[in-house]
Amino acid sequence: MAKAKRPSDTNQRAKQVVDIATGETTDPINENEIKSAAAILGRKGGLKGGKARKEALTPERRKEIAIKAAQKRWGQNKE
Repeated sequence: MAKAKRPSDTNQRAKQVVDIATGETTDPINENEIKSAAAILGRKGGLKGGKARKEALTPERRKEIAIKAAQKRWGQNKE
């Protein structure tokens, strides 16, 4: 992803600051930082999510979920 840059021209930079301050636009540099931080947090949650769910479910409930998934996958809609 290309890194966002602020304009080097003083007048263009001043206009961008005013636009951001009045809410007409958002700061593209700040948006990239927020997106990358969210991606890192999402990755952390994804790494522990399956294991935490497995530990929280009873073996019977896991079996029900597995049977339902297999039926959906193989086209047997018997519930």
